[in-house]
Amino acid sequence: MVPQPTKALILIFPLSGQIKEKHQAEDEKLKNEGGGVPVDPTVIWIKQTIRNACGTMALLHSLMNSDVTFAPHSALYQFVEQCQNITPDERAHLLETTTLFSHIHADTASQGQSAVTDEVMNTDLHFAAFVAAPEPDLREKASTGQGVAEAAAADDAVKDTKATGMRLIELDGTRSGPLDRGPCNDFLADAARYIRENYISSSSSVQFSILALGPPA
Repeated sequence: MVPQPTKALILIFPLSGQIKEKHQAEDEKLKNEGGGVPVDPTVIWIKQTIRNACGTMALLHSLMNSDVTFAPHSALYQFVEQCQNITPDERAHLLETTTLFSHIHADTASQGQSAVTDEVMNTDLHFAAFVAAPEPDLREKASTGQGVAEAAAADDAVKDTKATGMRLIELDGTRSGPLDRGPCNDFLADAARYIRENYISSSSSVQFSILALGPPA
């Protein structure tokens, strides 16, 4: 059993074959049509411009779009604050230039026992994050003084991950933007179903894994 509530999922998958073709076709369609289904404006999406950083991007997307409490003045807290009210491209530049995570990265990298080879770096494995977010029109109604109660309920829904008025959002910095994957009444069940039907069923590979952000077991 996965401890509840699950705040986010990180999917590791092979970006090849039919999965890669689906991604390319969807991104091209969204580009030609001027974007997909609108998502809640509070969702933070960062365009990935750093090579081989998809795991880091998925972790950041998961943490930044969940009701996780960061220690005040910590690197993550400061980064989230700086990412507010700027564009995805500006967030990408911020991530490229910030020194907030440099010491964390250096400490973690030095823990490895072997050098990272080109063979390891040139992999087709990729990471994507899945989170739950309120329907965007709830925020719009609240901003005009309408639907305030519904918007408050949506905020609560982010915490318990089981409520109506929520959407399943896929976050991948290499894609065209945050992607709405449909209604989300039970985050873990709905995300697992989407992954099974749209990722695992599209590949014969066994190189799939899922990480869950939630309470300790």
